Amino acid sequence: MAWLVYALMTVATWGLYGIFLHSGQMGMADPVNGRYKAFLFVGIAYFITAVLAPLLILMFNGASWSFPARGATLSLVAGTVGAAGAFCVLLAFGAKGTPAVVMSIVFAGAPVVNAVVAMLQHPPGGGFSTIRWQFVAGIVMAALGGCLVTLYKPPPGTPAARAVQTQQARHSGH
Repeated sequence: MAWLVYALMTVATWGLYGIFLHSGQMGMADPVNGRYKAFLFVGIAYFITAVLAPLLILMFNGASWSFPARGATLSLVAGTVGAAGAFCVLLAFGAKGTPAVVMSIVFAGAPVVNAVVAMLQHPPGGGFSTIRWQFVAGIVMAALGGCLVTLYKPPPGTPAARAVQTQQARHSGH
């Protein structure tokens, strides 16, 4: 069950990603270039996490330094589409998308894309006619869920209303 723990850790970290990315962009206090500055720091974080950490692990594990071209190429493509996606999230924020809306669309749509592309790469045994209705229903529900969250998310309160809520929470002991 370790895979499930790691998957849930990914849900948590990626669920926080858009919120921190938007906050970082806003924290740059630069309406024109803030998103690019934030993305620069995302790149630095990726370098630390995705370059230095694996290098240390490979060194300590005594791994071979052989990198077959196919594996290296596909891994570079994976990194490129991941980074492009992160950049597109910032562009969406810059075009007035909010984290709640943008990330709902991303996280509802990405599993649909993943399921369809994975199925095209590895067709089901017996052909596409063997796809069960529950799979199709799951795809539709994921898309519908993203749509509903996007359309009906609660509107943000005004700064004054948030201050009152904060004061009420302090006084109630929460």
